[in-house]
This record gives sequence, structure tokens and C-alpha cells, in this order.
Amino acid sequence: MFEGFALTRRAGDGAELRVRHGGDGPAVLLLHGHPRTHATWHRVAPLLTAAGYTVVCPDLRGYGESSKPPTDDAHRPYSKRAMARDVLAVMRGLGHPRFAVVGHDRGAYVATRLALDHPEAVRSLSVLDAVPIGEALRRCGPGFATRWWHWFFLGQTDKPAERVIDADPDAWYGGSPERMGAEAYEDYRRAIHDPATVHAMCEDYRAGLGVDREHDDADRRAGRRVACPVQMLWATRDDMVDLYGDVLGVWRDWAGDRLEGGPIESGHHMAEEAPDALAAALHGFWRTVPE
Repeated sequence: MFEGFALTRRAGDGAELRVRHGGDGPAVLLLHGHPRTHATWHRVAPLLTAAGYTVVCPDLRGYGESSKPPTDDAHRPYSKRAMARDVLAVMRGLGHPRFAVVGHDRGAYVATRLALDHPEAVRSLSVLDAVPIGEALRRCGPGFATRWWHWFFLGQTDKPAERVIDADPDAWYGGSPERMGAEAYEDYRRAIHDPATVHAMCEDYRAGLGVDREHDDADRRAGRRVACPVQMLWATRDDMVDLYGDVLGVWRDWAGDRLEGGPIESGHHMAEEAPDALAAALHGFWRTVPE
């Protein structure tokens, strides 16, 4: 897995991240979603290095083998703003002041916040199966609440979800070595069987319902948009179209002058299920983005 890549620990901004990096060329940052680790990219990353890119894949703070800072009552240490500062520090530490960023699922919220807060660093933004957190909650109706009920379950504090998940992580999260790859699956299983990681992942969702929404809503009121080119890709066997219809239309209020994208024939975890199509779509987009 990740042949030719280095596996290191790098200082973030208040957290220490486990980071896989390799290749040579323009830098791209790949951010995983919940409940995965950076290993979810193991089929995509080699395709991108072969195409001439430097690829950096961290475990987000709280996830995998990255550190898990203590939280507070507002869950600010697990805000997407804090996570974005982490990965920005990692990229700068590796000598990449400007780069493309790709985020899937929860990682897409970190990638979006990174692009909004640090436009000087982000060459392009690619989001996979996500709209901004504030946008999702603003549009929340019975369909979203029914399909994405886990947002509200994981976000509870009075009756914490950790008690349910820790009782049987394999039953809760699922996954298989056949779909994920044997090494990636074992990496993921180590993570979900660590109660500290489960707690941190729930903190991610708690931040999403509070401080992250506040940040998104403040940007919306101010008319702030992502300055760089934006690519939005969605899985055909997920629910983006069912929930939002015109998925790119949702992003038009958030993107600047350039927004494009389309479907990938896949289930939700497209990096694992459709790596060739995903890598091709990313490469095709990046080739048209100015340095």
C-alpha cells in the first residue's frame, strides 16, 4: 500500500498528524472522510503520482493515528477551521505553499474551509459527495433527516453516541477488505476500535452542528465565496442528486468564477470503488487550472 511513499508524523496547528506523501510535481492534498483514514486514498494516490503530482494524504486530527486534542464545550478543537489550519501547517512544513485540495465527505468540509480561510494557499478545490455544512443544514428537510440521521445522533452530548459505537464498532461501521483493500481495511479497523478515535469523530459531528455552521453562515451573510476554481463530483449510487437535484446549483452560491463537475459511477466511497475514474476526473480538472 502506497509503495514509494513516506509515512511520517508532521506538526499541524495544535495537533500532530500522521501523513503519507510521495511523488514529484505540483502538490495535491487529499482529505479523507468519516470514518476512514488516509488509507482510503491508497488506490488513487499512486495514479496521481504516476501522472506527475506530489500527493499528500494526512489523517485528519482525531482520525486514524493523528493526535486527538482535548475538546471544549463548543467543540472548537474539532471545527473544520482548526482542521484546516492543521493541514495548511503540514503542507507548508513539507514545502508546498500553494496546492490543490481534494476532500471527500467530512474531508470536503475541511477542504472548503481551507479554501475560504486561506485562498492564497489553495490552487483549486475538488469536493466529493458534499455541499457546505451550513448549506446542508439550511436545506435540511425530512429527506435529509431520514437519510443523514447519523449527523444528529453523532452530534448528541446528553446521550453520547460513543456508548453505542464502542459496543460493536464493526457492526456499526461495516466495511470489508474486499472493497477497501486488506491493508486499508486493517488500518481502518484499528481506528474504529480505538475509543479515543470514536470520541474524536463524534466531536467532528458536534462541531458540524454548531461552530462549523456558524462559520459557514457568517461567510454566506458576508457574501464570501471560494476564490479558486471549484470541481464538484458526486457518486451515482449515493444521494446527492436525490437530496439536492441540481448539485452544481447548490455550489453556485459558494463558488467564484469557475465551477464544474459531474457524476462518478460509484457508491459513496469513490476513492475505493472507482479510483481510475476519480483520478482521471481530478487530473483532467487540474490540467486546466493555472499555476
